Amino acid sequence: MARKLLSFNMERFFQALGDATRLRLLNLMGDQELCVCYFVEILNQPQPKISRHLAYLRRAGVVEARREGKWMHYRIMPPADASAAQLLRQTLAWLRQDRAMQADRARLGKACCTPAKFVTLQSAPAPTTIARTRKGQ
Repeated sequence: MARKLLSFNMERFFQALGDATRLRLLNLMGDQELCVCYFVEILNQPQPKISRHLAYLRRAGVVEARREGKWMHYRIMPPADASAAQLLRQTLAWLRQDRAMQADRARLGKACCTPAKFVTLQSAPAPTTIARTRKGQ
């Protein structure tokens, strides 16, 4: 699906980064594409709440989604605005240094390596690493 090029909304971008749940979601995505079911299990939050936060990140222009059957996959897509993209990269690097964020990523690693630990994830597609390029470049 082609991404609509709209004017960048700085306020929405900063609001997207101003919520702990959304930061945790971005941290988990990192350089990979994840199914929403992993977010639900790792963050131990209800699916509607996770989906609402993911939709907010999509509206802010930092996350893209694709559907594969019944599964929704999410990945970080750096904003078209160069300053916002740089700020997002710096924020993600900062999150990687935070102990709580590292714990979330460790739980994701265990979920990906041993899906039997998370019964509801047994039929979920495994996370995939994505290339960090902007479409059209």
